[in-house]
Amino acid sequence: MTSILAGKTAIITGAANGIGLSVAKLYCEKGANVVLADNDETSLEEEVSYLQKNGHNVLPFCGDLTKKLTLANLVAATMDQFESIDILVNALRQIELSDAINSEKDNFQKLFEQNFIVSLRLSQLVAKKMIQQNPDRKKDQNIGCIINLSSIADRMILPESFAYSICSAAVNQLTKSMAVALADKGIRVNAVAMGSIMSTSLREMIREDLDLHDQVKSATPLGRIGDSDEAASAVLFLASAESKFITGQILTIDGGRTLTENIGVPAY
Repeated sequence: MTSILAGKTAIITGAANGIGLSVAKLYCEKGANVVLADNDETSLEEEVSYLQKNGHNVLPFCGDLTKKLTLANLVAATMDQFESIDILVNALRQIELSDAINSEKDNFQKLFEQNFIVSLRLSQLVAKKMIQQNPDRKKDQNIGCIINLSSIADRMILPESFAYSICSAAVNQLTKSMAVALADKGIRVNAVAMGSIMSTSLREMIREDLDLHDQVKSATPLGRIGDSDEAASAVLFLASAESKFITGQILTIDGGRTLTENIGVPAY
């Protein structure tokens, strides 16, 4: 086992299932202490129990992450258990269809809170903690990294993805802005923009629309849907020493989806 994250502590939101869980498992395999944060208590307890039985240092944290107090408690619990925070992965994402002009189907506020505001607030809290725990940082020394999960929906203008597309674009801009703001503090900020990844949301949508699977595959040059472990590998790279000169970047993992003009296929 290559322990490239040995001694590091990571907070991962949206970690009870899907891509967030895949990131958590991979980080554990690479030696990190991992805090799995989610509001799905049942799934969270099951997954943490499994990881603990396999000898990993993990901490479950269940709560509504859209609440400021919950986020503060998450940071405090992490510090109490592991005494430092080195990596934050904002993997909490909710994919829902929306309507740009029909107020009865307008879920923008909900998605904006979950997909953007949580990442913003938690990044601010964690960045402050990273700076506080490294008062003697040497010039040019990296003291931590923040990785946001985003989507190629930010550049694919589809009416049914109205709210999700705007949230994805906001997350990408947050990534770039925070990267510049925190660079001189030694904190790197990057994002992984996904498309064609079998997330929990995409799996549920395929169950409801059996044709969607073939549609997404046909719109992807590599001819398949990626799995969550492939996305997790990209998130691992951005947390590792191999990416220590990378910040403010949006790494696209989509099997080539954004290289074509299949604009009629939703960016899931």
